[in-house]
Amino acid sequence: MPAADAVFQRLSSGLSLERAAWAGEVSSADWPQAAVLVALTDMPEPEVLLGRRAMHLPMHPGEVAFPGGKREAEDASPWDTALREAQEEVGLSAEGVQALGELPPLITRTGFEVHPCISRVPDVLELVVDPGEFDSLFRLPLAIFAERDLFRLESMSDGERSRMVPHYQVGDDNIWGVTAAVLALLANVAYDAGLDLQRDWKLKP
Repeated sequence: MPAADAVFQRLSSGLSLERAAWAGEVSSADWPQAAVLVALTDMPEPEVLLGRRAMHLPMHPGEVAFPGGKREAEDASPWDTALREAQEEVGLSAEGVQALGELPPLITRTGFEVHPCISRVPDVLELVVDPGEFDSLFRLPLAIFAERDLFRLESMSDGERSRMVPHYQVGDDNIWGVTAAVLALLANVAYDAGLDLQRDWKLKP
């Protein structure tokens, strides 16, 4: 795998960084909008910050996710949303976050338009978890998401249509859905992993 500096260089050159404003008012969007902060640690083998969602949450309890959440009226851009949510959920200060780039927005099966904001953060982080959002936080090497034996696609149906959904099985954690899609897309940019999602994530499945 490439060294850390090469990984960050590939991400910087392979991703756009527009920091564009949200388009229109919150109420005028075609889909409910959200942003996530993909925080990669500045270390020889970059790690990605992930959390296990609190079990009491009504949506996606226990699932692995990035810090992030829905656009609020005061948020000028997806970066504002992602940074605000990361501060609120895990205590990650915007001061230590270096923007690397953005992935195109992905439409989830629940109809959210999710904007992934990719960043570089210090390897030593003083985080404070909001128990209302996450039960725990953990970090994994970004490089493992380029490993084909951990990646799989499963066909899922809601009774009306089927869709291909990405999964990574990492220990006891099944990382799936939009989180897995973001990690696979990043692995393709950073490590030329060649993972095929077999789905256009710009369209609602």
